[in-house]
Amino acid sequence: MNANMTPTFDHLLLTQPQDNIWLITIDRPKALNALNSALLMSLNQAFQWLDSLPSTKVIMLTGSGDKAFVAGADVAAMQSMTALEARDFSSLGMALMQQIESCSAPVIALVNGFCLGGGCELALSCDYILASENAVFGQPEVSLGITPGFGGTQRLARSIGKGNAMHWILTGDRISAQNALKLNVCNQIFSPAELLKGGLVQADKIARNSPCAVRFAKQLIHQGLNMSLQDGCQLETERFALSFTTQDQTEGMAAFLERRPARFSNQ
Repeated sequence: MNANMTPTFDHLLLTQPQDNIWLITIDRPKALNALNSALLMSLNQAFQWLDSLPSTKVIMLTGSGDKAFVAGADVAAMQSMTALEARDFSSLGMALMQQIESCSAPVIALVNGFCLGGGCELALSCDYILASENAVFGQPEVSLGITPGFGGTQRLARSIGKGNAMHWILTGDRISAQNALKLNVCNQIFSPAELLKGGLVQADKIARNSPCAVRFAKQLIHQGLNMSLQDGCQLETERFALSFTTQDQTEGMAAFLERRPARFSNQ
C-alpha cells in the first residue's frame, strides 16, 4: 500500500496538505473527539501506517470542529468498566502514546479548544504542541475518582517538573493556552484560523531537513531523557558518527559548500 492508496480508519481523516506532510484529524465532533477503545486502535493503526511510508517527513494531529482537540477519554464508555477492563483500556492508550513517540517522523499536535485528560496525554506524547488561543489544557481525572491512565503523571512531570505537575494533576485545574505556553507545555500560540497554517510552516521547516538526521535527533532526545547525562552524551556521539554513513550527510555538506539547496534522499 502506498500514499496513493490511503486506507480508511474509523473516526479519522487522513489528508496530505503538502508533499510528505500528513494531517490526522480525529473526527468525533459530537463527542468532542473523546477517546474510546476503537478510536485508540484506529489512531495506533494510522500512525503505524504513516510511519511505514518512507515519504512521510512530518505528521500533524488535530481534532475536528472548533470546540475540542480531544476533550478526554470517553467517560460514558469508562463508567461501567471493571478494573481488568480499565487496565486493558489504559494499555491501549499507553501503546498509542508509545507508538507516537517511536514514529520516525516528528509529530506536531495542533490543539484547538479542549485538550483534557486523555486528550492532554495524547498531545504530550507528540514531539511538540502548537495551540490556538482558545485551547484549554488539563488533567481532571481526580475529579472523576481516577488517576490519569495514558501517561499523564509521567510525561507531564518530565515536561514541567514535579511541583507544577502535582498542582496541575491534584487540583484538576484547567490551564489556558497562555499559561500552558509559560509552562512550556505548548511551543506557540495562534489564532484558531491560523493554527493549521502555523503548523504547516513548522512542518515545512522540518521537511526541508535531512530525514535521517531528523529521525536520529528525535530518537536521541526521547532516549536521552531516560538516561544519565553521561550515557545520553555517549549515545549522541555514536549517533553522530552513524550519521556520517548516510547519503544525506554527503549531500547536506556538499550542498552547504556549494551554496545550493540540499536534495536529501532519506538514506
